Amino acid sequence: MPELPEVEVVRAGLAPAVTGATVLGVEVFEQRSLRRHDPVTGLFEALVTGRVLAGPVRRGKFLWIPLLNDDRSPTGQAIVAHLGMSGQILLREPGAVENGLLRIRLHIETAASPASPARELWVNFVDQRIFGSMAVDTLIPTSDGGPGGLGTAEPLIPTQVAHIARDALDPAFDDARFAHALGRKNTGIKRALLDQTLISGIGNIYADEALWAAKMHYAQPANTLSRARVRTLLAEIRLVLEKALAEGGTSFDAQYVNVNGASGYFSHSLNVYGQQGKPCPRCGTLIVREQFMNRSSHLCPHCQRLRLPRAPSV
Repeated sequence: MPELPEVEVVRAGLAPAVTGATVLGVEVFEQRSLRRHDPVTGLFEALVTGRVLAGPVRRGKFLWIPLLNDDRSPTGQAIVAHLGMSGQILLREPGAVENGLLRIRLHIETAASPASPARELWVNFVDQRIFGSMAVDTLIPTSDGGPGGLGTAEPLIPTQVAHIARDALDPAFDDARFAHALGRKNTGIKRALLDQTLISGIGNIYADEALWAAKMHYAQPANTLSRARVRTLLAEIRLVLEKALAEGGTSFDAQYVNVNGASGYFSHSLNVYGQQGKPCPRCGTLIVREQFMNRSSHLCPHCQRLRLPRAPSV
């Protein structure tokens, strides 16, 4: 599943093309890709066609594009996109043949500028497994009064995303609040990192990589971590995410691409995820894979030892 770096690569790639663009028309080829759209608010096509697009915004793994009126005043709504397991948002020239399973297409006219005249583009939502979706949703105030996410200064967020916590790269992320929340979590630290209501954007890949970097076992109880250990973990999470962003995200196959269809290459920099049977880059012990929440965890059994608190003596 695309995680924060992969979705951020898409957001950054879309921004120059869609910001200020006008939606000329919409084609929906698969209604199941609109299953999170509430038809009571109106037809997806009707709500989007003719609107001007603001700059795309991301929080965690969610992406949204606020909708504006012709005079650039806000409509209070946004197109919300979630890539699911295999979703892609691709910019195409009109008439281009789409090799993937096209589900939704937006016909847009880009905003004209002194350096570039307006031109028509297609924004294609491609999704093999149809776990991803698009919807028009209402924007509401953020609970903490901060910007909704990366890409906006407005303290607004779609209702479908309001329960999602900020991610570690968000300037408004509260380290102390996160540490306090971990102290109340009687669960393994990896399970806590995958809880999108606690910290967003982290999935299996980057959880394994950050925990390896911080020398933590995935089952280490979250409430046993000292504040210093939490600071170390957050620092490693940020380093892993920033490095993945610099390398265009992680691509294991053709499903993980940017808006131009190019793959990221962070997969070549993975230390533990998918590296079972190979030596740990730090100590040489063989990396192992263990079952975890109907998926897998990858770790170095030497560097990432489970450290349980000692039972009180009697």
